[in-house]
Amino acid sequence: MTGALKLRFNRKQLCIPYVAFLVLFVICPLLVVVYYAFTSGTGSITIENFVNFFTNTNTLGTLLYSIAISVVTTAVCLVIAYPVAYVLARSRLKKKYVLLMLFVLPMWINFTLRITALKEILSSIEGNLSAYPFLNTVTGMTYDFLPFMILPLYTSLSKLDKSLTEAAEDLGANGFTVFMRVILPLSVPGIISGVTMVLLPSMTNYVVLDMLYNSTYIMGSLIGSYFAAYDWHGGSMISLILLIIIFVITLATNRFSDDETSGRAML
Repeated sequence: MTGALKLRFNRKQLCIPYVAFLVLFVICPLLVVVYYAFTSGTGSITIENFVNFFTNTNTLGTLLYSIAISVVTTAVCLVIAYPVAYVLARSRLKKKYVLLMLFVLPMWINFTLRITALKEILSSIEGNLSAYPFLNTVTGMTYDFLPFMILPLYTSLSKLDKSLTEAAEDLGANGFTVFMRVILPLSVPGIISGVTMVLLPSMTNYVVLDMLYNSTYIMGSLIGSYFAAYDWHGGSMISLILLIIIFVITLATNRFSDDETSGRAML
């Protein structure tokens, strides 16, 4: 009995470093952001920062532009990544892992070098990058986040039970029907995981836009410009609003994933 209590006590002690890390580096910084978001320069509590965000056309335009960038980037990554992951997962090649590694390999190279190389390529093709800002930003984001879409899709598709597709074919289903009724629904967890890994970071990633255009017309850069101007209150409010948006999106995707899982379990 004493040994069991001692073991339980030791396990609780092991949690102390993790709890201390969360308090110091997650909870405390978040409380600081909340404090500055709802206070003014004099330290008084106010919602003026919140009102200014939704009444300022610049901040609203930046938010909508960031959402558009992230949605289009996610859609493009999904359209490109799904066929690639499907072919790799269904392929009988012995060295298909080498092909998968070719898509992951750019992640091992410094991000700045990759974007600089992409900038040179786009400059040689277009000449003036500012002529197509939205298209070039999506291109840079897609180049950056494509592996994050391929990997979860490949993992989900490679774990599919081949007997399910064989049973569907034996029942007379053609290739298109098998894909739409069997493969695609079973790969939804991989799609949700890939969408989450691309949608949320691309909404706040400002390095691509900064390196291509030296612009602040995206949420991450806008927040940085507020703090650079020592407007901690406005920057904190924008950070808090963006955090709420990301939390809602994550909660929605997780609930959708749980619904899909429970639906398949009922079947």
